[in-house]
Amino acid sequence: QVQLVESGGGLVQPGGSLRLSCAASGNILSFNSMAWYRQAQGKERELVAAITRGDSTNYADSVKGRFTISRDNAKDTVYLQMNSLKPEDTAVYYCNVRRGSSFSWGQGTQVTVSS
Repeated sequence: QVQLVESGGGLVQPGGSLRLSCAASGNILSFNSMAWYRQAQGKERELVAAITRGDSTNYADSVKGRFTISRDNAKDTVYLQMNSLKPEDTAVYYCNVRRGSSFSWGQGTQVTVSS
């Protein structure tokens, strides 16, 4: 089981920025993909952004042009840079990795966008 530790969440005003980090216990090059999901209160968990071992990325339509997923292989860490944040981005953000048919989740980090 891969251990994932997220950090970087917090309270930010609309239009502000945050960078989330997800540190993995294993070599992230062994993962097929890494992703960020989010779950707002009363809503289902949804995919925000993903990056494959081959560096292909995909984003939810709602965050395209504002969020960027990236990774640092030397640090076994994946990041989510979030710019131009909106109140509707408020949610718990979860890191996810897939290795073969196995999935692992982090504990989540709260992001609140409010004035």
